[in-house]
Amino acid sequence: MSEQSTNGQQLPTSENGSAAAGNILLDVKNLQKWFPITAGFFRRTIGHVKAVDDISFQVLQGETVGLVGESGCGKTTAGRCILRAYDLTGGQVLFQDHDGKMVDLGPLTNNEMKPYRQQVRMIFQDPFNSLNPRMPVIDIVGDPLKINKVAAGKELEDRVASLLARVGLRPEYMRRYPHAFSGGERQRIGIARALALDPRLVVADEAVSALDVSVRAQILNLIKDLQEEFNLTYIFVSHDLSVIEYICDRVVVMYVGKIVEVAETEELFAQPYHPYTEALLSAVPNPDPRMRQQKARIVLEGDVADPANPPSGCYFHPRCRYVQDQCSQETPELREIAPGHFAACHFAEELTLVGVTASGELG
Repeated sequence: MSEQSTNGQQLPTSENGSAAAGNILLDVKNLQKWFPITAGFFRRTIGHVKAVDDISFQVLQGETVGLVGESGCGKTTAGRCILRAYDLTGGQVLFQDHDGKMVDLGPLTNNEMKPYRQQVRMIFQDPFNSLNPRMPVIDIVGDPLKINKVAAGKELEDRVASLLARVGLRPEYMRRYPHAFSGGERQRIGIARALALDPRLVVADEAVSALDVSVRAQILNLIKDLQEEFNLTYIFVSHDLSVIEYICDRVVVMYVGKIVEVAETEELFAQPYHPYTEALLSAVPNPDPRMRQQKARIVLEGDVADPANPPSGCYFHPRCRYVQDQCSQETPELREIAPGHFAACHFAEELTLVGVTASGELG
């Protein structure tokens, strides 16, 4: 059985029919983040960049949810709003605390957020700029422990040594500085820092995009292993659908600050219901060189819509191959097209879109 959530998605239910709310670690409702556009001597606000504009989704305990889309779609901003690195313009970020109660992180002050910052951590994109070059590894990884008064002295050193060993680094390297490590090793340090406070939710913002291809698989496998060992929940932000397919249980596709499709990973790749998702999937590389010529890449015409001045109706309609008059006049709602599969397209049931199989072949 299932129960409708506030954003239309089906929530899992227990055998007695009650919603399994205890499984929902994060519930994002109607999240908005608008950045003001100012002009003139007095810096008057003349408009807003709608980086995230009314999105809703849930993350269940222990799963990995991918946020995907082109650069500028709002996925990174959404991740930082969840962390409260940005104040919200509107909406709610409901996080389940240790007592099972859903707490709205949006209105909390920095002081009130302190215990939740221990439970929600981030792995940053750039392993070179996210580590302070003037700090040794023991301070980089150990600072969260000191700031939150979790450990000090010998206990802190032992904790850092244990974390480094768990992410595949030698503990005796903890006195070294970041310049002594490769990109992959630096990202392992960043992962160790994120895990220092035993978080429950980790937001990984393009965690492997800055790494060499040969290192990416190692880091992704490490991330998956850590999830099983520490019962972690991930939000994985990425533009690389090959990475998303490998690591994510469900996928949220964003375009110009809005969600256009949500589905389980296998379902999304096999049968997309939104033309934008179809175009993204067409760019997934095929590992078999004999099949690459048979795969038609969908090249979208025009530029990504301006979030400060988006088009009317469906934001994607100026670039859509299947556009009709209704698309420019009415904004499509995110609705359930198939069980557990949601899309924001007026003609989702009528279109026959092409996906890809697990091997990268056309579906």
